[in-house]
Amino acid sequence: MAREDTEDAIIAYKSILAQIIDNRPSGTRQRLATALGKHRSFVTQITSPTYATPLPARHLATIVRVCHFSATEEERFLEAYQAAHPGKLPDLGHSEKLRHLSLMVPDFGDDRKNRLLEEAISDLVQKIVAISVRNDE
Repeated sequence: MAREDTEDAIIAYKSILAQIIDNRPSGTRQRLATALGKHRSFVTQITSPTYATPLPARHLATIVRVCHFSATEEERFLEAYQAAHPGKLPDLGHSEKLRHLSLMVPDFGDDRKNRLLEEAISDLVQKIVAISVRNDE
């Protein structure tokens, strides 16, 4: 693929991603930065079509999870990503069965504190699942 074609393909999938993120609640970019262990400026670079920076394949599963892609959004985005980076699409591990769990937690009346609580709970659950998977092997 020619360089210009590759850049156009990157812009295409990043445009889809930007649209998805723009339709998510406020704070999604920050939650994504936290989940990736990166600064918010990194998230801006990898999600904005105005930057030519490609989105690293290793971050795809986290982005899909944190941004709560619908099946249609995920398919559209991953097809565009594959067009830009043929053969680089990782297995996102959707073969595992998932279930939704809802919790009632206190509202601290502060967006930052509420976000930190949500992130702490999410991190805890991910760590517990990782431990469980390792013990099953």
